[in-house]
Amino acid sequence: MGIVPTELLNNSQKMLSLVSQRQQLLADNIINIHTQGYRRKDIDFSQYLNSGTASSLEEKMIEKYGISPIASSSHNDETISPEQELALMQQNYMLYNVAVRNLSSTITQIKTALNVSANG
Repeated sequence: MGIVPTELLNNSQKMLSLVSQRQQLLADNIINIHTQGYRRKDIDFSQYLNSGTASSLEEKMIEKYGISPIASSSHNDETISPEQELALMQQNYMLYNVAVRNLSSTITQIKTALNVSANG
């Protein structure tokens, strides 16, 4: 193991990557709102985090902000609602903020540990 435990950064990196991918998919949904035969796309975070169960991040978001009215929407809907996509973008923005704060906290903890070991 190296000086910096990179495994601590992996979850934040995974979350930021998923948020970025989801933002692109939601933008594509809006761009293709009038494209015939286009099917909306989205990322189910629980599929990628914690092996298919609701992640602790999602649980904390639900506790803090309540259940999103669009969390139960089908990803196979034929029609795309701009309002729904914009609401999902707002939800995605909150997830981005949580991921950035988590990453910042992890970096601070690593810096503290390195400073303690250098001075100790």
